[in-house]
Amino acid sequence: MPDCGAPSPSSIECRQIADLLGDYLDGSLPKATRELLEWHIEGCGPCVAFVNTYRGTVNAATKLKEVEIPSELKQRLLSVLRNQRATHRPSA
Repeated sequence: MPDCGAPSPSSIECRQIADLLGDYLDGSLPKATRELLEWHIEGCGPCVAFVNTYRGTVNAATKLKEVEIPSELKQRLLSVLRNQRATHRPSA
């Protein structure tokens, strides 16, 4: 089992799996990183569970139907988001 607590230049930590998982699943990771990630996952039960859950979520999301948002709801949502953005801007 990989030593998740003592990373080295040739190891990967559990928390890095989450950051790399999207790129791993779409095949865009460099070979060395992909192999390191796969090696870690093979020996880490929690990461296996995380990867399986992530894959299931992506699979379920791809099956969702696209629906049109009612115009009134869209305008209200945009208004809320604009107000939040305006109130959270850092001072210059």
